[in-house]
Amino acid sequence: MAKSPEQTALLAGHESPSGDSSPPPGRSSGAGTSHGGRGGALGDPSSSRPAEGPKHKVGFARGIAVGASLFILIFLHSTNMSGLTMIQGPLASSLHAPSRAQSLTTSYLIAMSSLLPPVGRLAAVLSPRAVVLPSTACFALGSLAASQATSYAAFLAARIIMGVGGAGIVVMAVVFVIELTGPRERGVVIGSVNAAFTMGVSVGAAVYGVLEPVVGWRPLFWFPSPIALLAGVGLYISLPASMSLPPAEQSGKPAPLRQRLASIDYLGAFLLTLTIVLFLYSLSTEIHPLPLLTSLLTLSLFTLVEFRLATDPIIPLSVLSSRPVLLSCLAQLGLMTARWAILFYTPILMLSLRASSPGEAGSLLIATNIGFSIGGLAIGWLHIRRQGSYYLAQLLSLLAFTLTVLGLSVLTHHVSLSSSSSPAPSSSSSSFTAFVITVCLNGIITGISLNYALVHILHLSHPSTSYITTSLLATFRGFGGSFGTSLGGGIFFRVLRARLVSGFLSLDDDLDDGPLSPERRKLIEELLGSPQLVWKEGFLSRAREREVAVRGYADAIGSVWRAAACLGVVVIVVQAAAGWAAPEEEGERTLQEEEEEEEG
Repeated sequence: MAKSPEQTALLAGHESPSGDSSPPPGRSSGAGTSHGGRGGALGDPSSSRPAEGPKHKVGFARGIAVGASLFILIFLHSTNMSGLTMIQGPLASSLHAPSRAQSLTTSYLIAMSSLLPPVGRLAAVLSPRAVVLPSTACFALGSLAASQATSYAAFLAARIIMGVGGAGIVVMAVVFVIELTGPRERGVVIGSVNAAFTMGVSVGAAVYGVLEPVVGWRPLFWFPSPIALLAGVGLYISLPASMSLPPAEQSGKPAPLRQRLASIDYLGAFLLTLTIVLFLYSLSTEIHPLPLLTSLLTLSLFTLVEFRLATDPIIPLSVLSSRPVLLSCLAQLGLMTARWAILFYTPILMLSLRASSPGEAGSLLIATNIGFSIGGLAIGWLHIRRQGSYYLAQLLSLLAFTLTVLGLSVLTHHVSLSSSSSPAPSSSSSSFTAFVITVCLNGIITGISLNYALVHILHLSHPSTSYITTSLLATFRGFGGSFGTSLGGGIFFRVLRARLVSGFLSLDDDLDDGPLSPERRKLIEELLGSPQLVWKEGFLSRAREREVAVRGYADAIGSVWRAAACLGVVVIVVQAAAGWAAPEEEGERTLQEEEEEEEG
C-alpha cells in the first residue's frame, strides 16, 4: 500500500503504521528496541512503543494548548534569528560598536547550536518536561536583559542567555512531536513545526525592519519576553504528567535523580560544546588561528572520550561510527550553511544595493520561505510516497540548489550596476526580476532537498536508531544557521573592508597605500555596520563615494555566495559518498557471524 506524504516525511518515523507492508529485506521491523542504554543527541526511549498511537495520550483541548504554546515559542525563536539581520546596523551604532554588528547575531546562534546536544541529553535523562521552564526562562530573561543593555558587552551576554533558551526550544520541537504524536499524524505535526519556523524567519525580517524606525530596537526585545514566559508556563501545565519522567523510565519505576545525573556524559558534552564554540568563533568576522587549531584538538578529545571513556555517550557509537549517517548529516550541515547565507545576505543586498526600506528588504524572505513550504509539500505529495532510497533524486536536488546559489552570485554584480546608476532603482529591471525569481527558486529546491534528505537518511540508518539519527540530523541542520552567519560573516566583512579601503584610497588619489584619514576610517566603520547608510541622504557626499560603497557590498555579498556555491559542490560529493544501500541490522550480522563460527 502506498504511503501518504505524512507517513513518509516523519521526523522520527521508525514506527510502522498498522497496515503497512513489511520492512524491506535486511531491515528489522522492531524499531523501538533498546540500544543498550546508549542515549542519543536528543535522547532515545529504550522501551518500544506500540505502533498504533503516541506514547502519551492527550485530549483534544490539551493537544491544542500544547501545540499553540510550542508554536508561539518556535515562532519567537525564529523571528529573533532573522529579525536582528534587519536592525543590526542601528543596534550596533546605538551600542557604539558599528564594526561588531555581525557578532550580535552570531552570538545567539553559536550559543544555541553548541548547546543542542547537552540540552537534549538533559531532556532524556531528567524528563522532557524538565527542560520547558528553564529554557523559556532563559529566553525570556535574556530578551528582557537585551532590551535594557547599554553596552556591547551587556547585549552580547544577554544574547548568549537567549541562545541557551533557544537551544531548549529547538529540543522541545523535536522531542514533543515524537513523544505526543503517533506515526499517522506525525507528518502533519512536523509540517506545522516547519511552518512555525518558516513563518518566524519570514515575518521576523519584515516586522523588525518596519518597526525599528518607528519604535526603536528596545521594544523589539522586551515585548517578546512576557509572551515567551507565558507560553512556557502554558506548555508546562498542558503537558501530561507522564512526561515528568525520563523517556526510558516512563513505563516503570524511575531511577533516583542522583543516578540519572551521574549517567550524563559531562566531559563529552563539554568537549562537544567547546569544539563548536571555538570553531565558529575562529571563522567569524576575522580568522583566529589559535581557536581554530584548539577546536581541532577538542574535537579529537571528544571523539576519544566518546569511543573510549564514556559509558553513555552524547552521540551513540552505532551512529557516530556510521559512515552513511555521518556523511548525510555533514551534507545537511553544508546545505543549511549555504541556505542561511542566502537568507542572511539577501536583505542586506536589498538595503545596500537596491535602496530598499527595511520592510521591503525583509519581505523577500517571505517569498523564498513560501517557496520552501511549497517545495517540501509538493515533493512529498507527488514523489515521496514510499520508504527507501532517494539517492539520485537527492543528488539532483542538491545540484539544482548549487546552481541557484551560483546564479545569485552572478546576478549580484548586475544588480549592483543598476543600483550604482540611480538612487531609486526600478524594481522592474530584468536583472532584479531574475534575482527575485532565483531567490524563490532556491527556497523551493531547499524544501525539496530537505524532504529527500530525511527519508533517505532513514533508509540509510538502522530502524532501531531512527530516533537518534533524525535527532542528529536536526542538530546538524541547526548548526547551519550558526555556520552560515559566522563563516559567511567572516568572508563578508573581510572582503567589504578591503574593497572600501582600496576604493576610498583611490578616491583620495593615494595610490601608495598610505594611511586613511581619520574621517575615512570612521566612514568605513559605519558602513561596515549599517548597509542602510549607503543610500542615506547626505551621508556620502559624492556619487563616487556611493559607487565605492555599492560595489564594495556587491563584491562582499557575491564572495559569500560564490563560497556557498563551492560549498554546494562539496555537499554533493559528500552526499554521494553516503551511498544508497540500507545497512543490515547489527544483531542480524552478529548472529550470522556467530553461526558461521559455530559451523567452522
